[in-house]
Amino acid sequence: LPLMLLPGIVGKFMFVIPFVVAVTLAVSLVEAYWMLPTHIISLRLDLSKPSRMQRIRHAFTHQLRVKYSRALLYVMRRPKRFTALMAFVLAGAVAAVGGGLVRLEFFAFDPLRVFYVNVDMPANAPIAATLARVEAVERAVRTRLRPGEARALTSLAGVKFTDTEPLYGDAYGQLVVSVGPRAEGLRDVEEIVEALRNDLSTASGPGRISFTLLSGGPPISKPVRVRVRNDNNAELRAASDALLEIVRAVPGTKDVADDDVPGRPELVLELDPEAVRAAGLNPGLVARLVRLHVDGEIVAQMRDQGEKLEVRVRAAPRASPDIARLLDDPIALPARAGEPTRTTTLRALVRANTRTGKGVIKHYNLRRSITVEADIERRLTDTVAVNNAIRAAWENIQGRYPQTTLDFSGELDDIQESLDSMGVLFLLGIGLIYIILAAQFRSYWQPAMILVTVPLAFTGVVFGLLVSRNPLSLFTLYGVIALTGIAVNSAIVLIDAANRRRQQQMSVLHAAIYAARRRVVPILITSFTTIAGLFSLAFGLGGKSLVWGPVAASIVWGIGFSTLLTLFVMPVLYWALMPEHRSRRNGVQDAGQAV
Repeated sequence: LPLMLLPGIVGKFMFVIPFVVAVTLAVSLVEAYWMLPTHIISLRLDLSKPSRMQRIRHAFTHQLRVKYSRALLYVMRRPKRFTALMAFVLAGAVAAVGGGLVRLEFFAFDPLRVFYVNVDMPANAPIAATLARVEAVERAVRTRLRPGEARALTSLAGVKFTDTEPLYGDAYGQLVVSVGPRAEGLRDVEEIVEALRNDLSTASGPGRISFTLLSGGPPISKPVRVRVRNDNNAELRAASDALLEIVRAVPGTKDVADDDVPGRPELVLELDPEAVRAAGLNPGLVARLVRLHVDGEIVAQMRDQGEKLEVRVRAAPRASPDIARLLDDPIALPARAGEPTRTTTLRALVRANTRTGKGVIKHYNLRRSITVEADIERRLTDTVAVNNAIRAAWENIQGRYPQTTLDFSGELDDIQESLDSMGVLFLLGIGLIYIILAAQFRSYWQPAMILVTVPLAFTGVVFGLLVSRNPLSLFTLYGVIALTGIAVNSAIVLIDAANRRRQQQMSVLHAAIYAARRRVVPILITSFTTIAGLFSLAFGLGGKSLVWGPVAASIVWGIGFSTLLTLFVMPVLYWALMPEHRSRRNGVQDAGQAV
């Protein structure tokens, strides 16, 4: 029960289901201890006259016990070979995870049936041009969707919704595509997006097109999210460009971009000291003249019915939208004695150039930063592998940008936080199970023997993922944690039965074999009923789910594998670790004759 509650502690969204399971188990204990005996008495069964079905069942269970006992004796006569085989199986499971045979996808959520097509126009594009481009993309998307796939398409201009925040500006456009419910013959959202990506990436037209898929849960940021930090603008931009090339070169990355959004064209004026001095002016006066021509200057304030009003003086507005025309506006110069009034222009007093300004300036930890983001092809790679590849490639060129530092965040942070929390809670749950079993069995060794079923269950999960081709996700690990509290049940039943026979003066060997033979049927029934309840969800018979399917599959494969191994591992361990195990081989032969 404590381990069944652990996944709910990790995240609030996972609390309800473990809590319901725990309450159900508690209620079932009440039914088993008090209500079930009453039902059996009220039925008044006459076991002295078994029915035909009961005779068949007794014959089947007898054959099952005999065949299992023979297989167990075969294993116990070869303990070294069996131990080596178990070590090889465990090592194979670890190697499958470490070697990448099991695909890692920590946040494997079912995508929502909606996605965004982002259109990023040039910085100086008017909103009308952005809307026209988005509408052209909408027409292209409509022609590429199959009949019945699209529920609604909406074109937006002036705003773009991202994973973390909305962005506003005339150059931003977005097409919201809502896809119909999943049905036979309709493509998944990923298939639709991949088909559109291949078609729209080669289409002609201004602006850059990218895609955003929405999922039903965390994380809220991209798999690749790296902040480049530097206070030198030139080095910051160069380092960001180098990082963009690194990310694009990593296999499996897509939609690579940064948040250094270009702004509008701006006119930069630099004073010419010699010209200002020759005109009899000073830099402060020239700056004030520029301000009067552009923004104006507040010369007085007053109040009208309690409302503050400002009086602003500025040059008359121009008919031309070109801001560079202000350089030709006349400026009166200070009059000199005996000379007529002189005039000049701003163009004669400044050196002017036009450049594209910054659309946004961001800081992270008190330094300027540019964030590089990317999505990944989850069938080809995973978040951890991609970020490790980026970090290794950056170390090779880090010497070119000595003042630049990288900060890896995004989905990687969520993964690390989840794994850290789950590790602590997993150890806490194992500790609680050990304390409970130690108090029950009054032993230090027997709880440790029972906990051997935990790696056996994990081995079953790994081989189940290899067969089903499901990814190792965060929800699969939730299933492993829940499985830990279930897998120990078979071992508890075997150890308890063996202890009872030892209290009847049986040897350790005979107690282990007789307990295994006696309890094999209840253990198999318990495991098969649990597997049967989760089978349809685990194998997607009623519909596949990337969230709950792996959870059920991990429990099903883990229980099946651990139950099979527990029936052979526990008797061997009990015989090997408990006292009174002298002359083992002769004892096995005697036990075989007794069986």
